[in-house]
Amino acid sequence: MTKSVISQSFIAFAREHFRLDWTGIHGAPHWSRVRLNGLKLGNYYGVDTEVIEWFAFLHDLERRNDDRDPAHGERAAILADRLNKTYMKLSADRLLLLQTACMFHSDGEQLGDPTCMVCWDADRLDLGRVGIEPNPDKLCTRLAKDPDFIDECWRRSVYGYWKL
Repeated sequence: MTKSVISQSFIAFAREHFRLDWTGIHGAPHWSRVRLNGLKLGNYYGVDTEVIEWFAFLHDLERRNDDRDPAHGERAAILADRLNKTYMKLSADRLLLLQTACMFHSDGEQLGDPTCMVCWDADRLDLGRVGIEPNPDKLCTRLAKDPDFIDECWRRSVYGYWKL
């Protein structure tokens, strides 16, 4: 697997910044599984895995609760812009991809840039943590819709595999 672009200094920032339970349903274990799902999909499709990793760790970082929080993706996109110079150092085009993926990750989008679609699938494939089985009709990519891949992600999500 690819060496992570997520630095220990960013993890320290995230721990300080995150308002919810670090190990809760929208916390670090979820981000780690989204990263793994995303890297598997991203490597398969040859899309921007660095953007995928940053998405995994940023998309829920601005959540204010574990229930309905429709503006959290937009807040994450704004945070990405703020953090880019310090942690990510993404070009303007790649930052825009990350921001787009964050902004629309919980809106049910299925069409967009392939990197964004992989980000969205990576997140949706981790729904087992809240007792929801991923629906292939709500996924974007062919590999994400594969029953064996869904089952692999489901088992990881339900049984709580994560690694930082």
